[in-house]
Amino acid sequence: MNTTTTSTTTGRTVTANLALTLDGRYHGPAGPGDFGAFVPYVTTDTARDHMTRLWTGATTAVLGRTNAEGFLGFWPSVADDASADPRDRSYARWLVETEKVVFSTTLTEAPWERTRIVNAPADQVIRDLKNQGEGEILVNSSASIIKALLDADLIDRLHLMILPEILGGGPRLLDDGLPASAWTLAHQETGERGEIAAVYDRAR
Repeated sequence: MNTTTTSTTTGRTVTANLALTLDGRYHGPAGPGDFGAFVPYVTTDTARDHMTRLWTGATTAVLGRTNAEGFLGFWPSVADDASADPRDRSYARWLVETEKVVFSTTLTEAPWERTRIVNAPADQVIRDLKNQGEGEILVNSSASIIKALLDADLIDRLHLMILPEILGGGPRLLDDGLPASAWTLAHQETGERGEIAAVYDRAR
């Protein structure tokens, strides 16, 4: 198992995380709620340790509206749940307490604390964030934002959970037309179910 390396980019590091099937899907063909194939893998020790790695250096969470509504409707209750896994509680507390930037074309006011709503191109917003504050900027499981930032070559680190499932339908993260880029493997871990937690750093 390799150890995670430090990014060599200037300014704040932009990281992103997503779970993908073997055929590159981030949800199934039935739509954004089609996560049945993902469920057996998201509570494994490998997945929880992977989640801990991705948020511990981050001071800003970036989400799309749909993910924000799902995450912030679920995780706050976990933060104080004594029966929850300690790794889940720690992530939940971080998500509640950290600065959040949510992309939305419909919301005008944030219904969550420490949250700013933005309606602007993703690359513009991320460039602005890189020029202010400290700590990593985590694009948290929001595929449309990740795609836009890959297109603009603004992601420094990718945290990927690769699941041993082929869905045969549903959207893929890596579409044709993205600019070519090289990545180095910074960390890899395989779980008991065959899931692979991988961290890739952009080679610049």
